[in-house]
Amino acid sequence: MIHGFRDFILRGNVIELAIAVVIGSAFTALVGAFTTNIISPVLAAAGGVDASGWGFPVRPGNDATFVDIGALVTAIITFLITAAVVYFLFVVPMNRANARLRSLSASQEPEEEPTPVDIALLTEMRDLLKEISARDARP
Repeated sequence: MIHGFRDFILRGNVIELAIAVVIGSAFTALVGAFTTNIISPVLAAAGGVDASGWGFPVRPGNDATFVDIGALVTAIITFLITAAVVYFLFVVPMNRANARLRSLSASQEPEEEPTPVDIALLTEMRDLLKEISARDARP
């Protein structure tokens, strides 16, 4: 049971997945810092003098009822930035590499499959029988 678990962990896919999680976490921190330090101040400046940015209170005077549209816009921008980077840095190059591999494999001539031994032997026997019957049929 432990041997199977070790084989599972040491398989390339699990290690690649772990690397992707670590890189994804670092990238999330980078995008989070970008939106917190650049996008949020721009949204707050566009929202007026109030530093809370775009939004409105459902019940005036109660901060717990504030609907923060700026936070939603920031989350959408964060998602779009993350999706664009993942698409252009990972998906597009991988699709190009796969297309190149497909075109290379399609351009190569398909290899002939070797004839199984029993079929080759039967074919040889048939040819010998034809030869013998052709010799016997001659006058």
